[in-house]
Amino acid sequence: MTTTANSSGPFGGYDVHQTDSKAAQWQADKWMIGGTLLMGTGVLGVFGLPLFFYGLHLQHMAAKSGLSMRPLIVTLIGYLVIIDSSLNSLGWSMDLLANHSLINRVLTAGWGAVFDGGYFWHYNELMLGDTPIGGAGAPGEKAWEISLIIGCFAPRMAAAIGLLQMKRWGQQWLIVTCWMGVIVWLGYNLNMTFYADIRYSGVTFPVLGWWIYDIFYITPFLALPYLHTVNREIFSE
Repeated sequence: MTTTANSSGPFGGYDVHQTDSKAAQWQADKWMIGGTLLMGTGVLGVFGLPLFFYGLHLQHMAAKSGLSMRPLIVTLIGYLVIIDSSLNSLGWSMDLLANHSLINRVLTAGWGAVFDGGYFWHYNELMLGDTPIGGAGAPGEKAWEISLIIGCFAPRMAAAIGLLQMKRWGQQWLIVTCWMGVIVWLGYNLNMTFYADIRYSGVTFPVLGWWIYDIFYITPFLALPYLHTVNREIFSE
């Protein structure tokens, strides 16, 4: 590595190392952010995955070259939480406010046909007064949508961004919102079970299909052991 005038003195090499490390991390993050944005839409996930893996490869190669990179587990947890929160927020927001749009009718009808009959049951028939809030009419669905977008998924996304920036508040708030995610996982699946006659009726993959899909939402269960045991000193204020 070629040094410059800034590398003179006892801390010059350290400053150069830190600068190079930050530049390499940002270069890797640009690919991973692009991939995450595509995967967060759900529809374009197949195009986002190669971008994400390429960014992950850049981070790994930079770490092998001796640069100080973000821990791999932090990267995986942070971006997985963002994808999870994006998928739920976008899908439910479309069902809430864009339920008459063509793209929502195609995607939601497909989702309902394959996994969740609650998105066929009286869809767009149960309007909330004169508001544009319609969409799914399955019992409990609107309460889950409105409360969790505001109270869980948006805060989790912010916490994950803080975690990726190696901020202590990001780690702390991700613990809080991941415990909320555990409650969401249990509560939503109980709701699906209680109204099984609506939600598993006439779909391609009923109970088994839902549980296979629902494995993706166990992010809190995977993240919490690490978040509770990691040395908090690796995060800055």
